[in-house]
Amino acid sequence: MSKKLQKNGLWESSRMMLPQHKEALLNRRLNPDKPAEPARPAPPPKREELELMKNYVMLSHLQTMVTKKIREIERSSETLKPLYAQAAQVLAQHIDRDLSKAGRAMLDKNIHLFPGEHDGQAITYPYTCRGHEGSFLITREYMRADMSKRLGIYTDHLVAALRRSSIRA
Repeated sequence: MSKKLQKNGLWESSRMMLPQHKEALLNRRLNPDKPAEPARPAPPPKREELELMKNYVMLSHLQTMVTKKIREIERSSETLKPLYAQAAQVLAQHIDRDLSKAGRAMLDKNIHLFPGEHDGQAITYPYTCRGHEGSFLITREYMRADMSKRLGIYTDHLVAALRRSSIRA
């Protein structure tokens, strides 16, 4: 064997080992529970990431609301019940599609949203975003206004599609 590989061959045989690396490796062996360097705090979410989380929350509540309305329509004695139920089903499908897209985007960005905590006037949603833990709050008034706006947009798209199909016929 080479003279360099005798005794402490790990250090002597490695020409690429820097003294800082040798020290870090020894420290890690002596203190296995202690991290080598202090962990840096994860940066807070960007505005787009917060918007994505809010969008997911709003779409999930809108989906719940539309699903409840579909059940109410189906139990009603309304004359146009079949039309209303089918229109609501189409709305629910579009909302579900957008909700799935938002969920996939959150997973791609390593964002995890947890069930909200109600306090009567607002809901607080805890989340983790790229290792950063935090929460955001949505008031009931804001939620109602935003859901109304979103429902209007979905309805406008549905009506436009119906008009386009009636022109073709």
